[in-house]
Amino acid sequence: MSQPEDQPTARPTGRAGTALVTGATAGIGRAFARQLAARGHDLVLVARDEERLASVARELQASYAVAVELLPADLTDRPALARVEARIADPERPVDLLVNNAGFGLKKRFLDNTADEETAMTEVLVIAPLRLAHAALTAQTARGHGGVVNVGSVASYLPRGTYSAAKAWINSFTEWAHHEYAPQGVTVMALLPGFTKTEFHERMGVGRDSAPDFLWLDVDRLVAEALADYDKGKVFSIPSPQYKAIAALSRAVPTRVLQRFQSLGRK
Repeated sequence: MSQPEDQPTARPTGRAGTALVTGATAGIGRAFARQLAARGHDLVLVARDEERLASVARELQASYAVAVELLPADLTDRPALARVEARIADPERPVDLLVNNAGFGLKKRFLDNTADEETAMTEVLVIAPLRLAHAALTAQTARGHGGVVNVGSVASYLPRGTYSAAKAWINSFTEWAHHEYAPQGVTVMALLPGFTKTEFHERMGVGRDSAPDFLWLDVDRLVAEALADYDKGKVFSIPSPQYKAIAALSRAVPTRVLQRFQSLGRK
């Protein structure tokens, strides 16, 4: 797909390799793009909104000496997803780190959403990460180095419908892939954030009053902790002591008890 005419250009630096980030125009994805650029990574940014992609590219290129490539794509559209897969698999332009971040949630309960709405969410949360990871791991294991960060959620430990189920799939897939491909020089990690100060919950129609203040995380600190955990080769990155405690408790508390707290986050 052609890139926007006003996209800034920059020469490749090659200092830290290339990272591809999905959902890169806002929130956690944008923070990943910014911090990876600060580390010297050239970037491939994926999102639906071409104007916002171009704006983020200009911001990053004004602040860091990195090349930024734009790849507009709606990950629910299979031909668009295939273009992203092809970019990741391109042996002439290797992607050293894939950040599977794109996602959205549905505020309403399962039967209050249409089957098409639920399917679209599953396409973005499960099918897209699966296909993009397949492309990345195929290329990276052949080269003997690389990495994948899958953005999951602490909601994966809670019985909260299809969003939690999709994030539980991310956990299981990541843990398996981490051990399967580490001997071939590839690091696979899942980031499991909780409530984070981004546009994510706003787009769902969920207010900041849906959770206590101490549960809302700063996105830049969250990503900095995630990258530090990735550098250490961890399989899971759970930011902040409060969410580490929640994750531990949720695995010990019976499901019937956890279900009483399903209203949290639906305001």
